[in-house]
Amino acid sequence: MRKPATILLLIGLLVPMCGLWAQQDLLRQNPAQQNSASQNPAQKAPAQEPDPATTIRVDVKLVNVFVTVTDAHGAPIGGLSKENFILKEDDREQTIKIFDRESALPLSIALAIDTSLSTRHDLPLEQASAKRFAHDIVRPVDALSVYGFSETVYQSHAGYTPDLKRIDESIDHIRVGAATALYDAIYVVSRALDHRKGRKVIVLITDGGDTFSKVDYTQAVRAAVEAEALVYSVIIVPIENSAGRETGGEHALIQLSEDTGGKYYYATSAAQLDEAFHKISDELRTQYLLAYYPSQHTSFSEFRRIGVQVVGAPDAAAYRVRHRAGYYTVKSE
Repeated sequence: MRKPATILLLIGLLVPMCGLWAQQDLLRQNPAQQNSASQNPAQKAPAQEPDPATTIRVDVKLVNVFVTVTDAHGAPIGGLSKENFILKEDDREQTIKIFDRESALPLSIALAIDTSLSTRHDLPLEQASAKRFAHDIVRPVDALSVYGFSETVYQSHAGYTPDLKRIDESIDHIRVGAATALYDAIYVVSRALDHRKGRKVIVLITDGGDTFSKVDYTQAVRAAVEAEALVYSVIIVPIENSAGRETGGEHALIQLSEDTGGKYYYATSAAQLDEAFHKISDELRTQYLLAYYPSQHTSFSEFRRIGVQVVGAPDAAAYRVRHRAGYYTVKSE
C-alpha cells in the first residue's frame, strides 16, 4: 500500500534533477551563455537608449524657389547670375546652394479648363488655344495632363504625358457641366502634382466664378503652395465689365497667382487667349531656380515667408521679381 507514495516521492526528486541536467546540457552547448551567466550582471549591463525627451532632431530640407524676373513692360529678363540675387527667409538672408538659369528641369503642367455652363460659348476657342499652347511648350522630358471641372473635377484618361496626340484628344473630349467647382479643381490638381518631380505648373482657364466647391479658398491656396506649383490664371471675360462678372472669384485667382509665383491674364478674345498662353510659355523658359537650406530659426511659425531681390544689374530697380510667397513647415492633411 506504500508503493504509490514511494513512486510519488521518486518523481518529486527526479523532476528538479531533470531540470538541472537540462540546464547544464544547454550551457555546455552554448559556452558564451555559460560565461555570461557566471559574470556579475552589473558589469555587463546593456547600454541605455537616449532619452527621447532630451534628443534633438533637426530636419533640414532643401527649399526650391523658382523665380521669374521681368522688366517694366512684362518681358522676361534672362542672363542674370547667382550674384544678382539676394534671397531671404523671414527677413534673414540665406545662402543660395543651387542656382540654375533657364531651368531645364522637367515641367509637369496641369491644364485645368472650366467647362461649366457659363463658359460653354467660349469652350471651342479655349480648346483650340490650349492645343496651340501644348504644342508650343511641351518637350519630350515634360508632361501635361488635361483636367476639366464643372460641378466635378476629372482628369483625362491620358494622365500626365508628353504625347501631343493624346493631349489633343484629351482637350477635345472634355465635357460641359453645370456648376463651377473652381477651388475643388485647384485643390485636386495640386494634390496630384504634389508627388511629381521638377517644376510644377497649373494653368487655369476660367471665368473666375465658384459655385459648387467643397473646399474653400484657403484650403485650395495652401494645397497649391504645398505642392510648390506655380498657378497661371487665364480669366475669360466674354463681355468686359458685364454686370454678371464674378469679381470676387477674379480677385481670388489674382491673389492665388501672386502667392504661388505665377501670374494672371485677362482674355476677351481668341487672340488675347493665344497671347496669354504665349507669355506663359516664354516665362517658363526663362525662369531661375534658387535653392537653399534654411538657416537656424528662432520662431516656430508654421509659415515661412520668402523674399527675393535682384541687385547689380542694369535697371535692376525697375525689375519685377515673382516667386512663391513662402512655404509651410507642417503639411496639411
